[in-house]
Amino acid sequence: MAKIYSENSIKKIDNLEPREETVNFLLNYSKALSVIDYNKMKFEALLN
Repeated sequence: MAKIYSENSIKKIDNLEPREETVNFLLNYSKALSVIDYNKMKFEALLN
């Protein structure tokens, strides 16, 4: 069982770069997200 998780079985990927549309989606989502703290509770609102 230990050999399944050895370094040889794990593919190493050094150069991971997201697509531009993925970055734009995450940035737009974070701009629209609003977190409101009220009496030790947190409310998340997506302002679209």
